[in-house]
Amino acid sequence: MADLDQVLAEIRRGTDEILLEADLLEKLKEGRPLRIKLGADPTAPDIHFGHTVILNKLRLFQELGHEVIFLIGDFTGMVGDPSGKNSTRPPLTREQVLANAETYKEQVYKILDPAKTRIEFNSSWLEPLGAAGMIRLASQQTVARMMERDDFKKRYASGQSIAIHEFMYPLLQGYDSVALKADVELGGTDQKFNLLMGRELQKAEGQKPQAVIMMPLLEGLDGVKKMSKSAFNYIGVSEPANEMFGKLMSISDDLMWRYFELLSFRPLAEIDQFKQDVANGSNPRDTKIVLAKEIITRFHDAASAESAHQAFVDRAKGIIPDDIEELELAAGEGLAIANLLKDADLVSSTSEAMRMIKQGAVKMDGEKLDDSRMMLSSGTVAVFQVGKRKFAKVTLV
Repeated sequence: MADLDQVLAEIRRGTDEILLEADLLEKLKEGRPLRIKLGADPTAPDIHFGHTVILNKLRLFQELGHEVIFLIGDFTGMVGDPSGKNSTRPPLTREQVLANAETYKEQVYKILDPAKTRIEFNSSWLEPLGAAGMIRLASQQTVARMMERDDFKKRYASGQSIAIHEFMYPLLQGYDSVALKADVELGGTDQKFNLLMGRELQKAEGQKPQAVIMMPLLEGLDGVKKMSKSAFNYIGVSEPANEMFGKLMSISDDLMWRYFELLSFRPLAEIDQFKQDVANGSNPRDTKIVLAKEIITRFHDAASAESAHQAFVDRAKGIIPDDIEELELAAGEGLAIANLLKDADLVSSTSEAMRMIKQGAVKMDGEKLDDSRMMLSSGTVAVFQVGKRKFAKVTLV
């Protein structure tokens, strides 16, 4: 294993908090491959760049020679994680969860080494628990302890309902760590209560408690809300190269540094030099291109990154009038393309917008749109064209 100081420096990079770092150091000193766990409930079919912040850290542990376990929460996915929620999450059917889980397996291998990744499903130990096992598990915590959780506390104080099964979720996630005898668990900062529950349940079972590594939540394209499908501000790891490139180029200059920190594999010294260059007058757009090419090469290949860059340049040189109208529109939770075209006065109605899209007469930054139900998020900046003569540059806020 590499020098421990160097290893710890790599592990700390981009992390929000390590609990407890002394425990992690003690485990690393043992010199054995550690069991590193990351759980994900397949509540949606796509993995986006926000998920890759943690997956990149999992990949680091693979490179350091540890045993990486990607845990698919096919059982907990049917319960619904209440983390960060102000209302009860609708439970998914088993069919929905399993369908999403299949796509998860394919997508994580864009980041993780398949030969070094152990895939587990938590239904394999949670289903056999049965009613008696669930009661025993529930007896290990109190309602008072559950109400220490911030989102439960807020919902209770505001009179919003909390379903009993939501109390079970942290216990089930914690029991995953017991079943896997996890040495380290990774998660987002919104998972702190659940991650620490794993430590408590491991202690109760006589196991050494896992160290917890919490990664920050990546802001979406709007630079405000965390990246998520529901906020329409995400970049999926399976999206076409051209789409990835355009979205990455649309982020603000300030947000670019956050993406460098959490998504780039470049040395921090090199990123610091980029910042200095921009401060000294170099164009941040050129630096953003470097970031976009790096990420697209990872999820596609170098040729696709170059092609996406050229396509972006070609679109920028397209036949767009010099006096094109520029306007800002409110995106809210997401603005449908048909509504955008109507609000921009490019069409007279949403039905006309959908008809024009189906006819192939609508372009976004020079590319034809074929999805009449497309949703666009705050932070999007693009030139929209309907037919040959109607143009508008729209910024969604």
